[in-house]
Amino acid sequence: MQYEFSNSINSIPASQWQALWQTDYPFIQHGFLAALEDSNCTGAKSGWQPYHLSLKENGALIGAMPLYVKSHSYGEYVFDWSWADAYHQNGIHYYPKLLNAIPFTPATGPRFAVRDNHAMQQMRAVINEQLVSNRFSGFHSLFPSAEQASLLAKEAAPTDTSSSLQRRLGCQFHWFNHGYSDFDAFLSDFSSRKRKNIKKERAKVYQQDFVITRTTGTQLTTQDWHDFHQLYQRTYQKRSGHNGYLNSDFFQRLGEALPQNTLLVRAYQQSQLVAAALYFYDSQTLYGRYWGATEEFDGLHFECCYYQGIEFAIEQQLQRFDPGAQGEHKIQRGFVPVLTQSFHQLAHPEFNHAISQFLVEEKQHNRQYCADARSYLPFKETLELPSPNILTGATA
Repeated sequence: MQYEFSNSINSIPASQWQALWQTDYPFIQHGFLAALEDSNCTGAKSGWQPYHLSLKENGALIGAMPLYVKSHSYGEYVFDWSWADAYHQNGIHYYPKLLNAIPFTPATGPRFAVRDNHAMQQMRAVINEQLVSNRFSGFHSLFPSAEQASLLAKEAAPTDTSSSLQRRLGCQFHWFNHGYSDFDAFLSDFSSRKRKNIKKERAKVYQQDFVITRTTGTQLTTQDWHDFHQLYQRTYQKRSGHNGYLNSDFFQRLGEALPQNTLLVRAYQQSQLVAAALYFYDSQTLYGRYWGATEEFDGLHFECCYYQGIEFAIEQQLQRFDPGAQGEHKIQRGFVPVLTQSFHQLAHPEFNHAISQFLVEEKQHNRQYCADARSYLPFKETLELPSPNILTGATA
């Protein structure tokens, strides 16, 4: 069995990559990762240096993991700034670190592909070797699927916290499809007062003479992608004072690479495009990702980023809608608090042990937060909610 690290996804033939993964999860597709690299949204200058791992046997690809050498912690959505500060205060470099994640995408899904358990063991051994030979401060795997987390969790046992993977919990708010026939059927699960609030919120949008459309990627043009990028950057600038992580070239490449996985919701007022929300989807899940608008309009963000997504998910019979990280305002709109997870291994034994102690307390806090947040859901008591561990598996 041989292994190699690649500084570009393009070094790995797309046909081999796709055959190994065998999933329609959009963010692990060769075309998505290539669009990020070829547009320079990832690369050495961005602090996301590709370092993808591939395992081969007799020339055949039997294992792969998207990896990045990170020189900062931006765009990850699992916050470790305090860990970096602790390193700095002790005169130790926290960067570079080795990251197994999808850039700028806190969406649970597959994070590695292996033919068998032996390949998985080899992959972990290679990563441990890299921590020593390249002096990475640690290895981090963000938002792995429940199935893959179970493999990582086997190495997160607390028997030796000086060198093991440490499991970390987070909380997001997701919508789940209970076999709804339409949006009104979804609202029928709400209590009467909460249902009226949603209807009023949606009516308020259309009273402002908005026309809202949904267009899948196969119907989008180069100009459509350009217009969306303009809205996205305008909103990012207003909120943060700097440009977003993604440039126009990325969106153009995305439109070519994943037309079957993208949805654009657009809002027009007096025939002028004023706002848009970009989604991704696969056979099971809708992912809300990016938003842009010329200005703030009352209720328009909720309509484009949540309610239109729910309607699309119902129409396509998708089982889950992940609208993105954070946002307690989603709870009253029917998005259920669920746990997410990540895994971390710091090369420094004392720091790895110290973080393991911190994560014990943080896990308890996040479990309680998730449970408390569920008490504010707008649903009738008769609705059976999905487990808070639905994304993390039994190990939660």
